[in-house]
Amino acid sequence: MGGRKRRPASWKRVLIDACTQNDFLEPGAIMQVSNRAGLLANLHRIFAWARSANVPVISCLESHRPTEAGQGCPLHCIDGTHGQRKPEFSLLEPRILIEADNTLSLPPDVMTGYRQILFRKRARDILGNPKADRFLTSLQAEEFILFGVGLERTIRNLALGLLSRHKKVTVVGDTCGFWSAPEADLVLRQLAAKGIKLVTADELTAPPPPPPVSAPRRIVYHGRVLRRCHPDRVSSAGGSRRRANQS
Repeated sequence: MGGRKRRPASWKRVLIDACTQNDFLEPGAIMQVSNRAGLLANLHRIFAWARSANVPVISCLESHRPTEAGQGCPLHCIDGTHGQRKPEFSLLEPRILIEADNTLSLPPDVMTGYRQILFRKRARDILGNPKADRFLTSLQAEEFILFGVGLERTIRNLALGLLSRHKKVTVVGDTCGFWSAPEADLVLRQLAAKGIKLVTADELTAPPPPPPVSAPRRIVYHGRVLRRCHPDRVSSAGGSRRRANQS
């Protein structure tokens, strides 16, 4: 009793979702970003676009153990807590969680069987997860599109890390959560100076432009214009004449 067959995701372009989790995005959360209101609207838009355009999503899941030191900020995204979870709108089906251990093996169907791959992030940099590093380094996508939380550190480090691996990187500037507006602005200018493309959520999710329409072609014989003819019509007319002659 099969339903409609799921269309496999295309990996030409890939979205990389950095740490869109409750401890950063809920009102009054322990590490709430300062641009939460505008950020949430754009996050909803990008995840909706990913679903409709069949673009795969790679997500970083910030994860801390209860016994860890705070490292200069309150302990957040603690394993198993509500704050560590992702909002429902940021979850796609089917999805898989890849743990951060010291092995490099990945499921053989990780690209063909899932729309969303979540990599657990236990270090400051998601590339500190050996599996994430291996996967992103070997992935031959035409464009890596980054957004999420937080611009000052996680997104900056990942963008530069991918750039050093000779990847084409795009950052959706108005869909990156931050805590310091001046520092976030400085990071975006630094990334642009490195050759990383900056876009907005509107630009990313805009429908592609229609293909150009061929202009009618003039047929000139001994300096006289005989008629105007559209290239497509010439091709179809020629094909019709050939079929008539063959019959």
